[in-house]
Amino acid sequence: LSVHRGIVTYEPTELVITARAATPLIEIETTLEEHGQMLAFEPPHFSSSATIGGTLACGLSGPRRPYTGAARDFVLGTTVLNGKGDRLSFGGQVMKNVAGYDVSRLMVGAMGTLGVMLDVSLKVLPRPETEISLGFEMDPIRAIERMNRLTGTPVPLSAACHAAGRLVIRLSGTQLGVCAARRGLGGDEIDGTPFWRGINEQTHPW
Repeated sequence: LSVHRGIVTYEPTELVITARAATPLIEIETTLEEHGQMLAFEPPHFSSSATIGGTLACGLSGPRRPYTGAARDFVLGTTVLNGKGDRLSFGGQVMKNVAGYDVSRLMVGAMGTLGVMLDVSLKVLPRPETEISLGFEMDPIRAIERMNRLTGTPVPLSAACHAAGRLVIRLSGTQLGVCAARRGLGGDEIDGTPFWRGINEQTHPW
């Protein structure tokens, strides 16, 4: 299935992209970045060969999931090949286009058991104007309390993680909003590689 790849259509003004299932995540994200946009569910890259179809079939979402939604929340439509060799299309390229069963979203996390995904249409979002990551030394119990408390505030939180005795949070939004939150939270600003990738490299084999 790896040859069935490539971006079919991309409408930056409509915030919609349609790509074949074997299209590499890197290719899609590079195209979106050129227009200041992104995949809202922030899929993880477990290898350079990661594809959009494989990501959706496994239902993989990244650290932004609690704040913007999971992968299935951004699937607008899909074309699949069933066990009889029939080519079936579900959904479309707008949010309100589903009557009956939303099969296109059922494909997310189904591990290919419902059919071979041929292409998929996704809603994308503009990239935040500003992003920073902040680190705080604290134990797991205090970290959980802090994360729960922050979730109930207007702080522009877009990711949170505790590992190796350290709570790390990411703020995303307008420069004014992020800077205001930064002043109120304290902590040490983290530069460079996104924090969740660095933590994965330290604590997991991938």
